[in-house]
Amino acid sequence: MKYDFDTVTDRRGTNSYKWAVGKDVLPMWVADMDFKTAPEIISVLSERVNHGIFGYSDVTDEWYDAYINWWDRRHGIHFDRKDIFFSTGVIPTISSCVRRLTSPAEKVIIMTPVYNIFYNCILNNGRVVSECPLAYHDGRYSIDWSELERAMRDPQTTLMLLCNPHNPIGRIWDRETLARIGEMAYENGVVVVSDEIHCDITDPGKMYVPFASVSEKCAKNSVTCIAPTKTFNIAGIQTSAVVASDPGLRHRVWRQLNTDECGEPNAFAVQAAVAAFSEGEQWLDELREYIFANKQRVSTFLKENIPQIKLVPSEATYLLWLDCSEITDDSKRLASEIRSKTGLYLSHGMQFGNGDRFLRMNIACPRVLLEDGLARLKKAVNIILSK
Repeated sequence: MKYDFDTVTDRRGTNSYKWAVGKDVLPMWVADMDFKTAPEIISVLSERVNHGIFGYSDVTDEWYDAYINWWDRRHGIHFDRKDIFFSTGVIPTISSCVRRLTSPAEKVIIMTPVYNIFYNCILNNGRVVSECPLAYHDGRYSIDWSELERAMRDPQTTLMLLCNPHNPIGRIWDRETLARIGEMAYENGVVVVSDEIHCDITDPGKMYVPFASVSEKCAKNSVTCIAPTKTFNIAGIQTSAVVASDPGLRHRVWRQLNTDECGEPNAFAVQAAVAAFSEGEQWLDELREYIFANKQRVSTFLKENIPQIKLVPSEATYLLWLDCSEITDDSKRLASEIRSKTGLYLSHGMQFGNGDRFLRMNIACPRVLLEDGLARLKKAVNIILSK
């Protein structure tokens, strides 16, 4: 490999949200990586810092070209420049969409288990969560179509938040599935907001399908949220893009983002995105190989050492969804016990909805930290089972 993913970087004392923990705690919960971003991005940002003036910034032609070229080349969809605009982040965009595209007390569909902040985006804006639990059989997830159709047909339902690929289960929704969602949403007057922030972190040989690429109905009835932040570990720089091909829908979301003061870049947002998409491709492909190897290591370790915990098969993200149903029906308590007994900090599944028996583990870290985490997990489970 050209790039180094094995070196451990001490993140304590850097105002890291993830690492604001006790000295004996190993955080493998919140979704940011413990790898330095691509050297090419660091070089560009260093040059920007050395310039020494950090005034108001504008979105450049290079920014548009970087997004258009990346999605064209990597994901087989061409975005028109007029359809793209800047946002400080995917979550600000989703919250703005909820405020603008729905009315108070209307319902917003989510398919659970799903990224827990989706709940906040809905509830904090005075809307109602319409929860459609994913079906789980023989260790695999699928969509419960009758449940989704019921939710779509509710006249109070006006929006759906789609996670593509899906966090926390790591599922890449295929073209047929997305087409069926899009058709159902279009026929029932439900706009789809597709969070595609995890789209570039897929297993080697696997690529995601952009929701807007599936059909004309999907494209015209959706808002897509994309960013380099999750992919290149630059979330703190606050840079993302929104894509909407329908002029009316695009204007409403653009107007709300500006009303919410989320439509202007900081001094680093444009340069970071351009550098990521223009110069970070080899780094990303090596990262995907490394994360995939970590995933395989977890799978083997669980089978050989903690067979009571099953790894749910996934194709994307660096977040693993662990089936702990042989151990618990209260994942919040289990996560707390694991942390108190060994210092391993995992996310409990209950916060994602429909996850009472699951834990989420972030494996985007150097191999030595992964091995530490696995050893701690084994120790904790042995203690718990010996009671």
